[in-house]
Amino acid sequence: MPRKAIIYCDESVSKGRYFSNFYGGLYMDSKDHDPLSDRLESAIQEMGLKSEIKWASITPSVLDRYLAFADLIFDELESENAKIRVMFTQNRHVPLLTPEQRESSYHRLYYQFVKWGFGLEHASTRSEPLQIHLRLDKLPSNAEQNLQFKSFLAALGQAPHLRESAVQFGRGWIEEIDSKKHMLAQALDLVLGAMAFRLNHHHLAKPDGQRNRGKRTVAKEKVYKRINSRIRLLYPNFNIGVSTGQPNGPVDRWDHAYRHWLFVPKGRE
Repeated sequence: MPRKAIIYCDESVSKGRYFSNFYGGLYMDSKDHDPLSDRLESAIQEMGLKSEIKWASITPSVLDRYLAFADLIFDELESENAKIRVMFTQNRHVPLLTPEQRESSYHRLYYQFVKWGFGLEHASTRSEPLQIHLRLDKLPSNAEQNLQFKSFLAALGQAPHLRESAVQFGRGWIEEIDSKKHMLAQALDLVLGAMAFRLNHHHLAKPDGQRNRGKRTVAKEKVYKRINSRIRLLYPNFNIGVSTGQPNGPVDRWDHAYRHWLFVPKGRE
């Protein structure tokens, strides 16, 4: 009997000051999906947060509630109910691309993230196949490009390392979603936004002509610091700007509750 898993995917900041092309994924077994979503939804209602949870929406007036929500997300990761992965590039690594590759770089990076980001080849065996259902935040490209991209994702199960481990993808298992209707997509947005914010030094930003940082910037930095502190409870030597280490070998790409991947192109200058 195959297992079924769900991965929410999102992207953010295609061009930042220091780091770009942020992609994030939130993984859980399908049996954990509804209870996990319900717990987060109930907590949000109790907090009185009525609008969509988004990194961009953090203000001083909702700071304490966003801090509490960040703790809830990492409580679930610590309880092994979900996993989060974040991938990004560093601007000093300039990829050597053809015009066609450059035009399709958004989809190419997204594809690599899904293919390798979670270490899915370590998640299953032939006696227990794993079916991956992808929920993608609305894709920004045109319909033809998005259709082709989904076809490539659907064929991922034919990649040798995934085929040997009986990890299965299917066209009918890929959907675009509205994050307003999915609490788990909103949880991913919060973590992904925090990483793009800090890596691009937005915590230091000051309004033009002002000596002090804006109140929203200060509030966002506090949420980032809470998220970082929770990651460090999992990995005391966590370094935000590099790929998370693998002390136990490649299997850590699957076993860890939270990981970063600094994607460095092979052909670069």
